[in-house]
This record gives sequence, C-alpha cells and structure tokens, in this order.
Amino acid sequence: MITKTPQKARKSLTLDNGGEFTRHQLWGKALDIKTFFCDPYASWQKGGVENTNGRLRRDLPRKTNIHTYNKEDFNETIDNDNLTPRKKLNWITPHEAFLKKCQRFALQT
Repeated sequence: MITKTPQKARKSLTLDNGGEFTRHQLWGKALDIKTFFCDPYASWQKGGVENTNGRLRRDLPRKTNIHTYNKEDFNETIDNDNLTPRKKLNWITPHEAFLKKCQRFALQT
C-alpha cells in the first residue's frame, strides 16, 4: 500500500519494536523514506497503530493461528477495518480519508 502512496506523502515510517521490522533499513532505502522506532514500552507514541491493532484483534484474537488464514481472509479483515467510519475522521472511513489525502498530493504536483 505504501508504494501506491504519492511520493510526496511518504516522508517517514514509524515502527514498533517487533521482530517483524528487522528489515526496516531495506524498506527505507527501497521507498526512499526514513524509518524510526518507538521507544520500548511506549505504545502511546503510536496511538493510531495501537487502536488499529485493537480493532484487528476483534477478528484475529491473540491466540489465532494466522497460518490458517489465506490472503483473502486477511484482506477481508483489513477491508472491514478500513471501511468502518471513524468519529475522529468526522464519520468518514480511513479509506476515504486516505484517498482524499492522495488526491491533494496529486493536485500539488
């Protein structure tokens, strides 16, 4: 998804300290962006991510064996989250908010 984001909108990528991000330098180089990590045990530094993780846990509880899921299952879970309106976004969906930002960046070029 990040590669579909307009280049001007890609400034940095902030990650938590999970082992899944050990290749962050490769991502940063490939995407031409800076990568940063949250401080250990400082989940408030990425409140939006923590909120999203909580929402995803509704469909994927902690003890879920993700190896039993296929790509379509994951996409459905992610789509459900991205197509749910948010109060913080004035009741539009994250998908709609993302598209609006992309359109603004496209108009600036």
